[in-house]
Amino acid sequence: QVQLVESGGGLVQAGGSLRLSCAASGRTFRHDVMGWFRQAPGKEREFVAANEWRGSVGAYFAYYSDSVKGRFTISRDNAKNSLYLQMNSLQPEDMAVYYCAASSLSGGRTTDHSRYNYWGQGTQVTVSS
Repeated sequence: QVQLVESGGGLVQAGGSLRLSCAASGRTFRHDVMGWFRQAPGKEREFVAANEWRGSVGAYFAYYSDSVKGRFTISRDNAKNSLYLQMNSLQPEDMAVYYCAASSLSGGRTTDHSRYNYWGQGTQVTVSS
């Protein structure tokens, strides 16, 4: 059974930093896309960042939403089967439940939540102003 377990959420002041972790088990995602989404109360789940293996060039590519570009960094450690999200310069508008996602499917937009068929339970990020 595949599981994604997030950790690292919490309360931080505006301008502060947090590092989210996502530990995968039951399957490796070395050559699959993994990403982070977030959902604030009353809003739809939105794309934050993704890390995708491009077999044609033999490298990983990172994608970010415009709202987090330059502040957040996505990375992965295949040896630990884990995904990370370093979040700097956090703002109140970043406050949300953050979800780790992974996909064993081919095709689809990397920024679209329908691309992903595995999801974690989410971790809360609260930013005080």
